[in-house]
Amino acid sequence: MTTPTGMTVTQKLSAPDEAPTGNVPGAPAAGDAFELPPPRREVSGALLRGARCLCPACGSGSMFSSYLKVTPFCATCGEELYHHRADDAPPYAVIFVVGHIVVPLMVLVEELYRPEVWVHLSLWLPLTLVLCLALLPPLKGMLVNLQWALRMHGFDSGSDEREAPPEGAIRPLIRAVRPTL
Repeated sequence: MTTPTGMTVTQKLSAPDEAPTGNVPGAPAAGDAFELPPPRREVSGALLRGARCLCPACGSGSMFSSYLKVTPFCATCGEELYHHRADDAPPYAVIFVVGHIVVPLMVLVEELYRPEVWVHLSLWLPLTLVLCLALLPPLKGMLVNLQWALRMHGFDSGSDEREAPPEGAIRPLIRAVRPTL
């Protein structure tokens, strides 16, 4: 039999209710269950919630229990947050951002006004410190939420990287809200 494009068909076609014969690379074996991949998580929404230091899943619970300490679980929805691996990346990102803000301003002020060294020190050191301290929590929140959205470091329920919660971490009781009549 030939197709409309002129190719000759030599493969036996099976009926819809027949199992295909032969091994197909990447296909599950007969009798194996086929799992769908988990649904995709929206990265942009997770990054915006991270910039506001909110839970990546619900967007209403606080991500931090103190200045930079990530809570093990969201108090609102119970999402596990202890899987994050933010480590040294947020300070590097803060240095990158603050450096790109402060250095051009410093050069501009130097070229326009030629102030004394003490003026530079009294101006740029506090500004740098305030910017670093202000940007560190949002950038860490964005990084943790990015890891959540991409299902990295144990945020995927089927991952081999999942670990037990830290000692003393108690999962919050999430009560269903019943509508009032």
